[in-house]
Amino acid sequence: MNINEIMTLLPHRYPLLLVDRVVELVPNERILAYKNISINEDVFNGHFPGSPIFPGVMTIEALAQASGILGFASTNTTADDGKLYLFAGVDKVRFKRPVVPGDKLMLASEVEAVKRNIWRFKTSATVDGEVCCAATLLCAYRDRENFQ
Repeated sequence: MNINEIMTLLPHRYPLLLVDRVVELVPNERILAYKNISINEDVFNGHFPGSPIFPGVMTIEALAQASGILGFASTNTTADDGKLYLFAGVDKVRFKRPVVPGDKLMLASEVEAVKRNIWRFKTSATVDGEVCCAATLLCAYRDRENFQ
């Protein structure tokens, strides 16, 4: 799935669209995607000058976006259908290695459970096969109109 196909599913746009490509997608099961980390991203102006590190919260957001793509593909819907995946919780978060410019951040997510429109995803972000971040994400599949 290329960036144009990703943007048909997700509501996110620059500068907060954090998935560049989907490599593998099995609806209701798993997704593998990636984000190329570039020194040209605005976040590096302040995090940290002279020692650029991609913020951990942005890695979590990238994992959530990959999980959202998996959810949308699994339900055959898009943000244009008036649906959103919203954070409901982030559990068991661990950061193991910094992410820096030049890294290809691989984003993996698996559906663990779905109960009453609450999705639980087991996620991990890696660079060169080394785990940078792992987390369990809870997302609420909701109607967009409730938030405008």
